[in-house]
Amino acid sequence: MYTVLVCNMAKRNLYLSNTPVHEALEKYITALKPIVKPQTETIAVTDALGRITETAVFAKYCSPLYNAAAMDGVAVNSDITIGATEANPVTLKQGRDFVVVDTGDPIKNPCDAVIMAEDLIETENGDLQIVEPAAPWQHVRPIGEDIVAGEMIIPSRHKIRPIDIGVLLAGGITKISVIKKPTVAIFPTGTEIIEPDQEPKEGDIIESNSRMFEAMAKQNGAAPTRFAPIADDYDRLKNAIDKAIDEYDMVIVNAGSSAGTEDFTVHILRELGEVLVHGVAIKPGKPVILAIVKGKPVIGLPGYPVSAYINFENFVIPVLGLMNGEMQTKNNTVRAVVSRRLVSSLKHKEYVRVKVGKVEDKLVASPLARGAGAAMSLVRADGFCVIEQNSEGVEAGDTVNVELYRDLDEIDSTVVAIGSHDLILDVIADLMPTEFPGNFLTSTHLGSMGGLMALKRGEAHIAPTHLLNETDGVYNVAYLKKMFTQPMALIKGVNRIQGIIVKKGNPLDIKTVNDLVGVSYINRQRGAGTRVLFDYLLKKEGIEPDSIKGYDREGATHMAVAAAIAGDSADAGMGILSAAKALNLDFIPVGNEEYDFAVPVKYLKLPHVQKFIEVLRSDVFKAKLEELGGYSADNIGKIVYIDEE
Repeated sequence: MYTVLVCNMAKRNLYLSNTPVHEALEKYITALKPIVKPQTETIAVTDALGRITETAVFAKYCSPLYNAAAMDGVAVNSDITIGATEANPVTLKQGRDFVVVDTGDPIKNPCDAVIMAEDLIETENGDLQIVEPAAPWQHVRPIGEDIVAGEMIIPSRHKIRPIDIGVLLAGGITKISVIKKPTVAIFPTGTEIIEPDQEPKEGDIIESNSRMFEAMAKQNGAAPTRFAPIADDYDRLKNAIDKAIDEYDMVIVNAGSSAGTEDFTVHILRELGEVLVHGVAIKPGKPVILAIVKGKPVIGLPGYPVSAYINFENFVIPVLGLMNGEMQTKNNTVRAVVSRRLVSSLKHKEYVRVKVGKVEDKLVASPLARGAGAAMSLVRADGFCVIEQNSEGVEAGDTVNVELYRDLDEIDSTVVAIGSHDLILDVIADLMPTEFPGNFLTSTHLGSMGGLMALKRGEAHIAPTHLLNETDGVYNVAYLKKMFTQPMALIKGVNRIQGIIVKKGNPLDIKTVNDLVGVSYINRQRGAGTRVLFDYLLKKEGIEPDSIKGYDREGATHMAVAAAIAGDSADAGMGILSAAKALNLDFIPVGNEEYDFAVPVKYLKLPHVQKFIEVLRSDVFKAKLEELGGYSADNIGKIVYIDEE
């Protein structure tokens, strides 16, 4: 009786509207955001392909776990090779001066270099001769070259790819917390609908849309359940939807969404919950229903296959993305400016992994590690550029083709940071899309001076920097005044403790830079603020750099320095307390320094730079600083404008 009453009341659905697609989706997503609460579960990394991470994942172990040979040949102590020339070759005695190694073999003290097999001359008695000296750490992959214990491998809300699985396992991660797949109930409706294996008669329609929905839902990270077709019966359909709402995260009803006399879906959804949209300005596919019942999304899709497909793409997939934390991306080939020179062999076609950001009107590609063993460069990359065979490479500032892994919309709202390394950059990068969805941070570590040069060339928005002015003892300001003519500012970052990182227990009893003479040291790269500070301390104490064994050996990050010390390939190196703490090393404080973010004033008004500043000022970020240790945040997020001179 109730069904007949409804049919008489609504021979035609007068509420069918013509809402623009983007407006309808925005209205629906806005209503769902406060009530959609993704669930999580812990699964094996080997089963995690395509799943979305709940939180950032940090490495348990270094990769490689030890100093490893990067080539086949012999391992030697580089000191004994000094002076080798074609006129005066050095003989390496069998059983005393070298160890035969294959690629991947451990390199142990006192060896610190590998000489490739093709560069060796074998004598009759089994000794070897070389005609040029081996540089310290040549052809050696240092411990942690690819992954350092304690380093972020992948961020939160990240869709796990095959390369991520490999790197997670290499970093010692076997279990991972992921967003649980949203469950989706799919109901095909219509008295005329039959299953594909039934014999059709006149007036029957073989049902296929629901199987398409099922496949599309799986493809987009959901766990669908397709139910048998339901005839055009008000009570049966209402009961089925009502029951499914209690058992599933989302319900899709196919057909019955239009304005026909037997199109019951919209009436049922109004009775059970709230219909936000009925009808959108799209052709084909106007009769779409966007509803919320008991805090869960229910979507009615039209029966025509093309209309159904188009509206699944427009409405169901974005809602699934909201429910499982996934950001939809598309691959694009774009033209981008290379931020530094890339030298390549004429023999090979080379794929160079790059980070990509948009600064003003140009895309900038910053190359990452290029070694075949640098798996993390694939994880960190936004895309790759190709250097063709028979090319010697590209110069800084050249424009190249880049195949993107990320969507251009994401890149447009990404803060590009090039400069000094600190662990807090990973923390900020992880918080950006969490605290402010749709805003991102990408960072490349070229040292403080390298970052300022990138700013000057218009290749970054901000440059993390901690450059000490020896004259007045003030950080960063003098360099900005000297290098820039445009209005500049500093976004105040953290005060952090710099010092000497040493092995646990400090077995060499190192207390000051004077104690570094004669020990094995690992330095930071030229232009790094830490190296500037170290040079200042050496000069202050009257110590010549040549007296520091390993002064020319460079680590690209604080974690790389800490990993070398943890791996027994160095006794000491300058770095920050948080890096020492991450690898359970001892630390001799040298002093506090200011780690800030240089920025052209014109970029301060950019929405994503504003969000970056808000993350810096947030309580959640300050709590992360406490966990890391070695930081204070007295003036964090304060803007200091640099006076022009």
